[in-house]
Amino acid sequence: MDETIEIKVTSDLAGKRLDVILAEQCDDLTRSYINKLCKEERAKLNDKISKGNKKCKEGDKITLQIPEPEELEILPEKMDLDIVYEDQDVILINKPKNMVVHPAAGHYTGTLVNGLMAHCKDDLSGINGVLRPGIVHRIDKDTTGILIVCKNDMAHQSIAKQLYDHSITRKYHAIVYGNIKEEEGTVNAPIGRSLKDRKKMGIVMDGKHAVTHYKVLRRLKKGFTYIECQLETGRTHQIRVHMASIKHPLLGDDVYGPKKSKYTLEGQCLHAKVLGFVHPRTGEYMEFEVPLPEYFEKLLKKLDQ
Repeated sequence: MDETIEIKVTSDLAGKRLDVILAEQCDDLTRSYINKLCKEERAKLNDKISKGNKKCKEGDKITLQIPEPEELEILPEKMDLDIVYEDQDVILINKPKNMVVHPAAGHYTGTLVNGLMAHCKDDLSGINGVLRPGIVHRIDKDTTGILIVCKNDMAHQSIAKQLYDHSITRKYHAIVYGNIKEEEGTVNAPIGRSLKDRKKMGIVMDGKHAVTHYKVLRRLKKGFTYIECQLETGRTHQIRVHMASIKHPLLGDDVYGPKKSKYTLEGQCLHAKVLGFVHPRTGEYMEFEVPLPEYFEKLLKKLDQ
């Protein structure tokens, strides 16, 4: 069944284009998808079919009809997964660079989920649906390191609660621009969709509570700092946004940092190094650590010469 979204244009939205308002108010819909629906005449302004570029006035009513999503068949793919630990409830993976965690628009093959489906067969939790079986948290495509996947709903609910309670240990290593003055610090700033660019996250006052603790591991000779970040919360792009907000963006991050770097990199220098949690079945605290990837180690040496 189609879903219908209805938005009343308030004073703070007045004067904006219809498609802009929809993008701001519907976080789970991309701007390109909204434009596609407008072209298909699924958007209405005051009950009349409208184009996306129509300016709206206070009191206007916008309705958007969203078609029922097509059933996608996500297929298992045999992969050489770097398995850190596995039992009947959970599996921990050391994810390489350039691997997307779960299928989404434009990435239906080659994801970690495709590989997990081949390895685990039907032993993956179903709470997050057919596109994200077993996935309880994720890391960005260009971020390397450890993440936990749940093999049944009991484990999923337990790990999800620990994430919600901020009791899971998650430590990341990163290389940032500049020499951080203090030895350690905390960034406590809410994160939400950027008001200037809807494709980016940013520090916004009505965003979600977000806290990152950081400490200096090594000050590098060529104007960079090697740091460890411990997440208290886990928002989208949290470390990248928080470090950029204090003028120390991650090396290689051309979204929140400089557009060009003299070092050839594929995305930000960020590695999920440590993951600790209470096992869903045994109640035992377990902690795992994975080594830095080769590119990261080489870069550290180069920046310290």
